[in-house]
Amino acid sequence: MKIVFLDAATMGSDISFSPIQALGQLVCYETSTPQEALERVCDCEVLIVNKIRVTRELIDAARCLKLICEAATGVNNIDLDYAASKGIPVRNVAGYSTGSVVQTTFMHILALEGRSAYFDGCVKSGRYSRSGIFTDVSVPYHELAGKKLGIIGMGNIGTGVAKVAEAFGMEVCYFSTSGTSHCKDYPSLPLERLMSESDIVSVHAPYNERTAGLIGKDQIGLMKRSAILVNMGRGGIVDEAALADAVDAGLIAGAALDVFSSEPLPEDSPFMKMVHKERMILSPHIAWASVEARTRLVSMIADNIAEGW
Repeated sequence: MKIVFLDAATMGSDISFSPIQALGQLVCYETSTPQEALERVCDCEVLIVNKIRVTRELIDAARCLKLICEAATGVNNIDLDYAASKGIPVRNVAGYSTGSVVQTTFMHILALEGRSAYFDGCVKSGRYSRSGIFTDVSVPYHELAGKKLGIIGMGNIGTGVAKVAEAFGMEVCYFSTSGTSHCKDYPSLPLERLMSESDIVSVHAPYNERTAGLIGKDQIGLMKRSAILVNMGRGGIVDEAALADAVDAGLIAGAALDVFSSEPLPEDSPFMKMVHKERMILSPHIAWASVEARTRLVSMIADNIAEGW
């Protein structure tokens, strides 16, 4: 069988595709424009995509197509209804990156709360060497123990974050974006109460009609001035302009984001125009992408191909 991966560069160059190669002829393209994609799928039987849009036109161009594999969990880039009408199954991969996202969440939380960038700069700039004293307590930092963590979206990743938070001695609550409070280990709160009571708000929800624009200016305005907001879910869940304004004005203490409404982040993004960039940690959508997570992802794509063929 011929397997075509239209945007293989999203997986990195350090991961082996051997589990997929063992199943057929794998042709990988680093990236593909919409026009290039139309030309490249004409004789493929299995199509793998990460962020490439699989439209009606693309499906029609893939005359031999029998299976679409999403190299991620979300499938909102695929015209699922049209694929179904053509009898073409779509297989995604779930759960491969849970540990990676949980780890990145706390990497950002600890960096913000621990003021690690400031202290690192203090030493490397020579300020510490010239200070004449053994420490620098001019910039305070805080412990996580005793703080309240409000999780928006208590799925597998949210649950993993909650368990780590408990190990730090934090109090955990959550808001169910589905409307069903299925997790009984922690209290489920209305969104407004969670936003106003939490010291840290951490977003781990999918992007859908219930979560689009869920956290806007009004919701951010409910937060404590000492609170921080972390988004590891999807960019469109949080109003980016409102968040940038709130952090810059000191209405909340800081924020950390790994996802954005437009990716890669536009150079004219509100985050790029902030005065107090030190209050914000931004990473280029890497929470999913540990070496271990990407290795699992390739293996699970191969399983989807083997089972769907």
